[in-house]
Amino acid sequence: MSHPYREPRAEDKPMAPVDWSFLLIVSSIWGASFLFMAIALEDFEPGLVTLLRVGLGFVTLALLPAARRPIPRVAWRRVGMLGVTWMALPLTLFPIAQQWINSSMTGMLNSAMPIAAVLVAWIGFGIPTGPRRLGGVAVGITGIVIIGVPEASTAGTNAAGVLLVIAAVTSYGIAASIAGPLQREYGSVPVVFRALGVACVLCLPLGIVDGVASSFGWASFAACAAVGVGGTGIAFAIAATLNGRVGAVRMSLVTYIIPVVSIVLGVLFRDETVSIWAVLGTVVVLGGAFLSSRVD
Repeated sequence: MSHPYREPRAEDKPMAPVDWSFLLIVSSIWGASFLFMAIALEDFEPGLVTLLRVGLGFVTLALLPAARRPIPRVAWRRVGMLGVTWMALPLTLFPIAQQWINSSMTGMLNSAMPIAAVLVAWIGFGIPTGPRRLGGVAVGITGIVIIGVPEASTAGTNAAGVLLVIAAVTSYGIAASIAGPLQREYGSVPVVFRALGVACVLCLPLGIVDGVASSFGWASFAACAAVGVGGTGIAFAIAATLNGRVGAVRMSLVTYIIPVVSIVLGVLFRDETVSIWAVLGTVVVLGGAFLSSRVD
Protein backbone atom coordinates (compact mmCIF):
# COMPACT_ATOMS: atom_id res chain seq x y z
CA MET A 1 0.00 0.00 0.00
CA SER A 2 1.37 3.43 -0.95
CA HIS A 3 2.34 5.84 1.77
CA PRO A 4 -0.16 8.76 1.93
CA TYR A 5 2.62 11.33 2.33
CA ARG A 6 4.96 10.07 -0.37
CA GLU A 7 5.94 12.66 -2.95
CA PRO A 8 4.21 11.80 -6.27
CA ARG A 9 6.41 10.84 -9.19
CA ALA A 10 7.00 13.31 -12.01
CA GLU A 11 4.99 11.05 -14.34
CA ASP A 12 1.96 11.22 -12.00
CA LYS A 13 1.76 15.01 -11.72
CA PRO A 14 -0.48 16.97 -14.13
CA MET A 15 1.37 19.11 -16.64
CA ALA A 16 1.33 22.77 -15.65
CA PRO A 17 1.13 25.63 -18.20
CA VAL A 18 4.89 26.16 -17.85
CA ASP A 19 5.46 22.50 -18.76
CA TRP A 20 3.40 22.88 -21.94
CA SER A 21 5.35 26.04 -22.73
CA PHE A 22 8.65 24.18 -22.34
CA LEU A 23 7.34 21.38 -24.54
CA LEU A 24 6.32 23.73 -27.33
CA ILE A 25 9.58 25.70 -27.12
CA VAL A 26 11.76 22.59 -27.38
CA SER A 27 9.64 21.12 -30.18
CA SER A 28 9.74 24.38 -32.13
CA ILE A 29 13.50 24.81 -31.74
CA TRP A 30 14.31 21.24 -32.73
CA GLY A 31 11.76 21.28 -35.56
CA ALA A 32 13.30 24.48 -36.93
CA SER A 33 16.83 23.06 -36.77
CA PHE A 34 16.39 21.33 -40.15
CA LEU A 35 15.47 24.65 -41.77
CA PHE A 36 18.48 26.34 -40.18
CA MET A 37 20.79 23.59 -41.43
CA ALA A 38 19.43 24.02 -44.96
CA ILE A 39 20.22 27.74 -44.76
CA ALA A 40 23.69 27.07 -43.32
CA LEU A 41 24.50 24.70 -46.19
CA GLU A 42 24.07 27.51 -48.71
CA ASP A 43 27.59 28.72 -47.86
CA PHE A 44 29.13 26.20 -45.45
CA GLU A 45 30.19 22.62 -46.04
CA PRO A 46 28.53 19.97 -43.81
CA GLY A 47 31.53 19.39 -41.54
CA LEU A 48 31.74 23.09 -40.67
CA VAL A 49 28.00 23.22 -39.95
CA THR A 50 28.36 20.34 -37.48
CA LEU A 51 31.45 21.78 -35.79
CA LEU A 52 29.80 25.18 -35.30
CA ARG A 53 26.66 23.50 -34.00
CA VAL A 54 28.34 21.37 -31.34
CA GLY A 55 30.90 24.05 -30.50
CA LEU A 56 28.33 26.78 -29.92
CA GLY A 57 26.14 24.35 -28.00
CA PHE A 58 29.09 23.44 -25.77
CA VAL A 59 29.91 27.10 -25.09
CA THR A 60 26.25 27.84 -24.31
CA LEU A 61 25.97 25.04 -21.75
CA ALA A 62 29.33 26.05 -20.24
CA LEU A 63 27.61 29.22 -19.03
CA LEU A 64 25.28 27.16 -16.83
CA PRO A 65 26.67 26.33 -13.35
CA ALA A 66 24.75 23.04 -13.35
CA ALA A 67 26.67 21.86 -16.43
CA ARG A 68 29.98 22.07 -14.58
CA ARG A 69 29.00 19.68 -11.79
CA PRO A 70 31.62 16.89 -11.63
CA ILE A 71 31.06 13.42 -13.03
CA PRO A 72 33.17 10.52 -11.67
CA ARG A 73 35.82 8.97 -13.88
CA VAL A 74 33.97 5.64 -13.95
CA ALA A 75 31.31 7.28 -16.18
CA TRP A 76 33.70 8.85 -18.67
CA ARG A 77 33.68 5.93 -21.11
CA ARG A 78 29.89 5.97 -21.36
CA VAL A 79 29.90 9.76 -21.72
CA GLY A 80 32.37 9.34 -24.59
CA MET A 81 30.08 6.81 -26.27
CA LEU A 82 27.21 9.25 -25.84
CA GLY A 83 29.26 12.00 -27.46
CA VAL A 84 29.68 9.77 -30.50
CA THR A 85 26.17 8.35 -30.83
CA TRP A 86 24.11 11.36 -29.71
CA MET A 87 26.15 14.24 -31.13
CA ALA A 88 29.20 13.64 -33.30
CA LEU A 89 27.85 10.95 -35.64
CA PRO A 90 24.18 11.95 -36.16
CA LEU A 91 24.88 15.69 -36.22
CA THR A 92 27.47 15.02 -38.93
CA LEU A 93 25.12 12.82 -40.94
CA PHE A 94 22.16 15.22 -40.94
CA PRO A 95 23.79 18.11 -42.85
CA ILE A 96 25.45 15.68 -45.26
CA ALA A 97 22.02 14.14 -45.92
CA GLN A 98 20.46 17.56 -46.43
CA GLN A 99 22.65 18.08 -49.46
CA TRP A 100 20.25 15.65 -51.19
CA ILE A 101 16.95 15.86 -49.31
CA ASN A 102 15.03 18.88 -48.10
CA SER A 103 14.43 19.99 -44.52
CA SER A 104 10.80 18.78 -44.47
CA MET A 105 11.83 15.26 -45.47
CA THR A 106 14.60 15.22 -42.86
CA GLY A 107 12.16 16.24 -40.13
CA MET A 108 9.64 13.60 -41.18
CA LEU A 109 12.22 10.81 -41.14
CA ASN A 110 13.49 12.06 -37.77
CA SER A 111 10.09 11.14 -36.30
CA ALA A 112 11.25 7.50 -36.35
CA MET A 113 13.59 8.10 -33.41
CA PRO A 114 11.34 6.35 -30.80
CA ILE A 115 11.08 3.35 -33.15
CA ALA A 116 14.86 3.14 -33.37
CA ALA A 117 15.19 3.52 -29.59
CA VAL A 118 12.91 0.56 -28.88
CA LEU A 119 14.51 -1.63 -31.55
CA VAL A 120 18.09 -0.87 -30.47
CA ALA A 121 17.24 -1.35 -26.79
CA TRP A 122 15.75 -4.77 -27.57
CA ILE A 123 18.39 -6.07 -30.01
CA GLY A 124 21.51 -4.29 -28.79
CA PHE A 125 20.97 -4.00 -25.05
CA GLY A 126 18.72 -6.99 -24.30
CA ILE A 127 15.96 -4.85 -22.76
CA PRO A 128 12.72 -6.89 -22.73
CA THR A 129 10.16 -5.70 -25.28
CA GLY A 130 6.56 -6.91 -25.42
CA PRO A 131 4.32 -7.60 -28.42
CA ARG A 132 2.65 -4.18 -28.38
CA ARG A 133 5.99 -2.37 -28.66
CA LEU A 134 7.22 -4.75 -31.35
CA GLY A 135 3.97 -4.13 -33.22
CA GLY A 136 4.66 -0.41 -32.95
CA VAL A 137 8.15 -0.98 -34.39
CA ALA A 138 6.65 -2.88 -37.35
CA VAL A 139 4.15 -0.07 -37.97
CA GLY A 140 6.93 2.52 -37.72
CA ILE A 141 9.17 0.70 -40.20
CA THR A 142 6.23 0.53 -42.61
CA GLY A 143 5.86 4.29 -42.28
CA ILE A 144 9.56 4.84 -42.99
CA VAL A 145 9.21 2.80 -46.19
CA ILE A 146 6.15 4.84 -47.22
CA ILE A 147 8.10 8.08 -46.67
CA GLY A 148 11.47 7.06 -48.05
CA VAL A 149 10.93 4.82 -51.06
CA PRO A 150 8.73 7.14 -53.18
CA GLU A 151 10.71 10.25 -52.20
CA ALA A 152 14.07 8.63 -52.97
CA SER A 153 13.13 8.50 -56.65
CA THR A 154 11.67 12.02 -57.05
CA ALA A 155 13.43 15.09 -58.38
CA GLY A 156 15.70 16.78 -55.84
CA THR A 157 15.71 13.85 -53.48
CA ASN A 158 18.36 11.13 -53.34
CA ALA A 159 18.18 7.71 -51.73
CA ALA A 160 21.57 8.34 -50.09
CA GLY A 161 20.10 11.24 -48.12
CA VAL A 162 17.24 9.10 -46.85
CA LEU A 163 19.62 6.33 -45.79
CA LEU A 164 21.90 8.80 -43.99
CA VAL A 165 18.99 10.18 -41.96
CA ILE A 166 17.91 6.66 -41.04
CA ALA A 167 21.49 5.94 -39.93
CA ALA A 168 21.48 9.14 -37.84
CA VAL A 169 18.15 8.22 -36.24
CA THR A 170 19.49 4.73 -35.47
CA SER A 171 22.46 6.38 -33.76
CA TYR A 172 19.99 8.39 -31.68
CA GLY A 173 18.36 5.09 -30.73
CA ILE A 174 21.69 3.77 -29.43
CA ALA A 175 22.24 7.02 -27.53
CA ALA A 176 18.85 6.76 -25.86
CA SER A 177 19.84 3.50 -24.16
CA ILE A 178 23.12 5.04 -22.97
CA ALA A 179 21.81 8.46 -21.96
CA GLY A 180 18.94 7.40 -19.70
CA PRO A 181 20.97 5.71 -16.93
CA LEU A 182 23.72 8.34 -17.13
CA GLN A 183 21.34 11.26 -16.83
CA ARG A 184 19.40 9.72 -13.96
CA GLU A 185 22.64 9.13 -12.05
CA TYR A 186 24.62 12.30 -12.77
CA GLY A 187 22.08 14.83 -14.08
CA SER A 188 21.04 15.67 -17.63
CA VAL A 189 22.89 18.95 -18.16
CA PRO A 190 26.34 17.80 -16.88
CA VAL A 191 26.12 14.68 -19.06
CA VAL A 192 25.05 16.59 -22.19
CA PHE A 193 27.75 19.22 -21.59
CA ARG A 194 30.55 16.65 -21.45
CA ALA A 195 29.17 14.64 -24.36
CA LEU A 196 29.20 17.83 -26.43
CA GLY A 197 32.84 18.36 -25.43
CA VAL A 198 33.67 14.90 -26.81
CA ALA A 199 31.74 15.70 -29.98
CA CYS A 200 33.68 18.95 -30.45
CA VAL A 201 36.97 17.06 -30.44
CA LEU A 202 35.69 14.38 -32.82
CA CYS A 203 34.15 16.87 -35.24
CA LEU A 204 37.19 19.18 -35.33
CA PRO A 205 39.19 17.49 -38.16
CA LEU A 206 36.31 17.39 -40.67
CA GLY A 207 35.19 20.83 -39.51
CA ILE A 208 38.60 22.31 -40.33
CA VAL A 209 38.78 20.59 -43.73
CA ASP A 210 35.26 21.68 -44.67
CA GLY A 211 35.85 25.12 -43.19
CA VAL A 212 38.71 25.70 -45.64
CA ALA A 213 36.45 24.57 -48.50
CA SER A 214 33.52 26.78 -47.43
CA SER A 215 32.61 30.29 -48.47
CA PHE A 216 31.19 32.73 -45.93
CA GLY A 217 27.71 34.15 -45.58
CA TRP A 218 26.18 35.95 -42.63
CA ALA A 219 22.86 34.14 -43.11
CA SER A 220 24.62 30.78 -42.93
CA PHE A 221 26.56 31.82 -39.84
CA ALA A 222 23.37 33.09 -38.15
CA ALA A 223 21.66 29.79 -38.97
CA CYS A 224 24.54 27.85 -37.38
CA ALA A 225 24.35 30.11 -34.33
CA ALA A 226 20.61 29.48 -34.05
CA VAL A 227 20.93 25.70 -34.27
CA GLY A 228 24.01 25.68 -32.02
CA VAL A 229 23.03 28.09 -29.26
CA GLY A 230 19.31 27.34 -29.50
CA GLY A 231 18.94 23.77 -30.72
CA THR A 232 22.04 22.22 -29.15
CA GLY A 233 22.44 24.45 -26.10
CA ILE A 234 19.28 26.09 -24.78
CA ALA A 235 16.89 23.40 -26.02
CA PHE A 236 18.89 20.61 -24.35
CA ALA A 237 18.84 22.52 -21.07
CA ILE A 238 15.08 23.12 -21.28
CA ALA A 239 14.48 19.50 -22.30
CA ALA A 240 16.47 18.27 -19.31
CA THR A 241 14.39 20.47 -17.00
CA LEU A 242 11.15 19.31 -18.60
CA ASN A 243 12.18 15.67 -18.35
CA GLY A 244 12.67 16.10 -14.62
CA ARG A 245 9.32 17.86 -14.21
CA VAL A 246 7.03 15.57 -16.25
CA GLY A 247 9.01 12.36 -16.89
CA ALA A 248 10.48 10.78 -20.02
CA VAL A 249 7.19 9.48 -21.45
CA ARG A 250 5.51 12.88 -21.65
CA MET A 251 8.79 14.46 -22.70
CA SER A 252 8.63 12.19 -25.77
CA LEU A 253 5.63 14.22 -26.99
CA VAL A 254 8.19 16.44 -28.74
CA THR A 255 8.55 13.61 -31.28
CA TYR A 256 5.02 14.24 -32.52
CA ILE A 257 5.44 18.01 -32.91
CA ILE A 258 8.90 18.22 -34.52
CA PRO A 259 7.90 16.88 -38.00
CA VAL A 260 4.91 19.23 -38.13
CA VAL A 261 7.18 22.21 -37.42
CA SER A 262 9.78 21.08 -39.98
CA ILE A 263 7.13 20.62 -42.69
CA VAL A 264 5.45 23.99 -42.08
CA LEU A 265 8.75 25.91 -42.01
CA GLY A 266 10.12 24.11 -45.06
CA VAL A 267 7.01 24.88 -47.11
CA LEU A 268 6.77 28.50 -45.93
CA PHE A 269 10.42 29.55 -46.12
CA ARG A 270 12.03 27.15 -48.62
CA ASP A 271 9.11 26.52 -51.01
CA GLU A 272 9.54 22.81 -50.40
CA THR A 273 6.95 20.38 -51.72
CA VAL A 274 5.68 17.51 -49.62
CA SER A 275 3.95 14.55 -51.23
CA ILE A 276 0.82 12.97 -49.82
CA TRP A 277 2.80 9.73 -49.44
CA ALA A 278 5.34 11.46 -47.21
CA VAL A 279 2.59 12.92 -45.02
CA LEU A 280 0.83 9.55 -44.82
CA GLY A 281 4.12 7.83 -43.97
CA THR A 282 4.80 10.35 -41.20
CA VAL A 283 1.38 9.68 -39.68
CA VAL A 284 2.10 5.93 -39.79
CA VAL A 285 5.55 6.42 -38.20
CA LEU A 286 4.06 8.53 -35.40
CA GLY A 287 1.40 5.90 -34.85
CA GLY A 288 4.13 3.30 -34.50
CA ALA A 289 6.02 5.61 -32.13
CA PHE A 290 2.92 5.93 -29.97
CA LEU A 291 2.41 2.17 -29.83
CA SER A 292 6.07 1.48 -29.11
CA SER A 293 6.06 3.95 -26.20
CA ARG A 294 3.18 2.17 -24.45
CA VAL A 295 3.79 -0.41 -21.75
CA ASP A 296 2.61 -3.95 -22.63
